[in-house]
Amino acid sequence: MPNSVSDGQMDQIRVERAISEVRSGRPVLIRAGQSLAVAVNVEALDDKLATWLEQRAKRFPRLVLPAPRLRRLGFDRTEPGAFALPHVDLARIETLSLQVGARYDAPVAALTKIDRAALELARVALVLPALVVTPVAARAVADAGLIEVEVSAIGGYRAAQAAELRIMARAPVPLEGAPDTEFVVFRGGEGLRDQVAVIVGKPDFSKTVTVRLHSACLTGDLFGSLKCDCGDQLRHTARFMAENGGGVLLYLDQEGRGNGLSNKIRAYKLQAQGFDTYDADEVLGFGHDQRGFDFAASMLKQLGVVRVRVMTNNPVKIKALETAGLEVDSDQRILGRRTEENVRYLASKRDRAGHMIDVDSLTGGGSVKE
Repeated sequence: MPNSVSDGQMDQIRVERAISEVRSGRPVLIRAGQSLAVAVNVEALDDKLATWLEQRAKRFPRLVLPAPRLRRLGFDRTEPGAFALPHVDLARIETLSLQVGARYDAPVAALTKIDRAALELARVALVLPALVVTPVAARAVADAGLIEVEVSAIGGYRAAQAAELRIMARAPVPLEGAPDTEFVVFRGGEGLRDQVAVIVGKPDFSKTVTVRLHSACLTGDLFGSLKCDCGDQLRHTARFMAENGGGVLLYLDQEGRGNGLSNKIRAYKLQAQGFDTYDADEVLGFGHDQRGFDFAASMLKQLGVVRVRVMTNNPVKIKALETAGLEVDSDQRILGRRTEENVRYLASKRDRAGHMIDVDSLTGGGSVKE
């Protein structure tokens, strides 16, 4: 390792390694002062790992769950909590973490610093927000080869990533309906992912620039899913910008409102069983929206954008850009098609998340509403 690597950079490196371990289904060590615990995402648990944890436990392991999942289990809570695990019972853990209609079977305790750091690590790693956290003595895991990371490093990781957001590559990429287009790729912002600014036409960055913050949607953007309006919004935005003085479309790697693709597909399965989009996410332990847009504002600033006209139906995006110091001159709606498959989804976004959508006025074609 070069001598020029700072302590802060080493912290980020350790968190990045821990993210990789969690996504790969391997346990990690999390330290807070003299306290040390092994954290394992429940997706990775099997009989062998459960036995390994019990043999090394200094105290009872805990099943750490976020507030939305606890509410689904019957608790009236706005904070995450933890169940004691006298035994690492895989059936019980699966029931409490994932089973539809499950109810709590024991009291829930407040989280430790390590528990909270484990939940944040799961969030950044885009895995299910449910973990078994097992207090251990260092000697009990000395030969296990586990990655160790400090609570403070996990807590500061996201802000550090946003601060280090940088341009990696750019090139012209002509699009259908918007042939004069440039793609600018940034690295950072959310975990180890790349983010893209799509500059359509030749917008004058010294004036108000039309922008859209578009979170990636594999099913809608690429495959034309009828369950959402994302693909329509993406394509209509590019065409509108091409025909109206240009603009910047930020294509952000925040699949499933920040929950990740696997969790989005889990939520789709629940929607097929009758849950709306937000209730499905709550069953899995997610709040209404896991996304952050601070790094999106940083992308715009690096491009030289100061004042914006925001194409969105989501008031949270408007507020986020204002909070980040951009001047929001105006906003406008961007509407997709109303289909038999997405009408409940659109109504849920309007009624439960405050999106500015007049569902009843939508037709079978997409449009931009001035």
